[in-house]
Amino acid sequence: MKKAVLTVIGNDRIGIIARVSNCLAEANINILDISQTTMSQMFTMIMLVDVSECNVSFDTIAQKVKDLGKEMQMQMQLQDMDIFNSMHKI
Repeated sequence: MKKAVLTVIGNDRIGIIARVSNCLAEANINILDISQTTMSQMFTMIMLVDVSECNVSFDTIAQKVKDLGKEMQMQMQLQDMDIFNSMHKI
């Protein structure tokens, strides 16, 4: 299994999870775990996803996620789990 971490931050609105989930489903990516919260209209979400069956390259889906974020005026980033863990070690 090849895992990745998707982070989403921005102003809360209807349909965020649906749009992100649809983007991932189109690329044949399975959502393994999800955590989301809203604080004073600020939406934050972290998804752990399985990209091992992805039907496009990792760079392609990472760019699609980033583009969706721009379209929705949010910050979205998909990172390989190993890179994410390396960047966030204490």
